Amino acid sequence: MREWSATSATKAYLETLKLCKNRKRQCDSRKTQELGSSEFVSALAAGMRSKLIVEVASGVSHSTIALAAAAQQTGGRLVCILPEPELAESKKAIKDLGLKDLVEFRTGDPSKLLLNYKKIDFSLIDCKNDDYTKLLKLLDVNPKRSVVVANNLVAKDKGLEGHLTGMDKNVEVRSLKHPIGKGMEVTMISRKEEIDPSGRDAGGRSAAGIRSGSMKGNGKSKWVVKVDEDSGEEHIFRVPKSV
Repeated sequence: MREWSATSATKAYLETLKLCKNRKRQCDSRKTQELGSSEFVSALAAGMRSKLIVEVASGVSHSTIALAAAAQQTGGRLVCILPEPELAESKKAIKDLGLKDLVEFRTGDPSKLLLNYKKIDFSLIDCKNDDYTKLLKLLDVNPKRSVVVANNLVAKDKGLEGHLTGMDKNVEVRSLKHPIGKGMEVTMISRKEEIDPSGRDAGGRSAAGIRSGSMKGNGKSKWVVKVDEDSGEEHIFRVPKSV
């Protein structure tokens, strides 16, 4: 089991802050999501040491930059599936930031393209896509340990929690919806034998000790992740920097 890396999470978080600041004019012109959510997903993907990261985007987004920054920390790669009209602008943004070698852009029908990727470590689906429920069902996630983020969920819409099927009985799935950005559901998937009911991993270490911590930035707030040792549930908070 790949342990949580607080170092990678923090580096990706801070790198995302810097990159989005450098592209501030572009970021402001495309308000696909708040910067806070980008910082969060970058830290989460990097902290989980994700190697294969797949994003289905509706256009140029902060999340693409954020996930590329995460891939830079983990030595992985990001596959970004987006509409053809958005390709040129997205490629330019990534190239200008020096992230070109980390991102594989694909255009076309996402429902067909997703079939090419197996055992995905980290997935982000933009739920502005009308077919997002279908796309969530098509994800081939790594059953040992993976994360699926359903972003831009509105009202009572559900992410993977409401659409996950065919998962092995030995796989534990935990979904939590967070008031991050426009609305986000984070689903954690892992083998049950990796984490026992006390919240400890196969090596006897506390999950809270591995996957808890804070990720500070230069802004007015920070993300704090805590794992309940009894239930194994993850709680994510955004608190003022002064706290």
